[in-house]
Amino acid sequence: METLLPLIIQLVSGALGGNVAGSLLKNISLGTLGNSIAGAVGGGLGGTLLGPLLTGGAPLIGAEGGLDVMALVSQLVSGGAGGGLATVVVGLIRSMLAK
Repeated sequence: METLLPLIIQLVSGALGGNVAGSLLKNISLGTLGNSIAGAVGGGLGGTLLGPLLTGGAPLIGAEGGLDVMALVSQLVSGGAGGGLATVVVGLIRSMLAK
């Protein structure tokens, strides 16, 4: 569970970030499902790449079993940012191909 929890947090925050990006930028929105899928993929990638950079590699659950708040926040932020960025990139590519 210690290895799946960060991934789940990244996927959910990425889906949320993708939907926020889609609602803010209507011209590149992929719809709710498309924004969620692109956001979840981007959140997983962004969280995996940016998460360790923000926390210095600190685990989400410490050795004594407590939750590290900074690691949790970094997973949420990096997943949401990755999800929003992935949604914007996929939306831009889709709009360029539609022309």
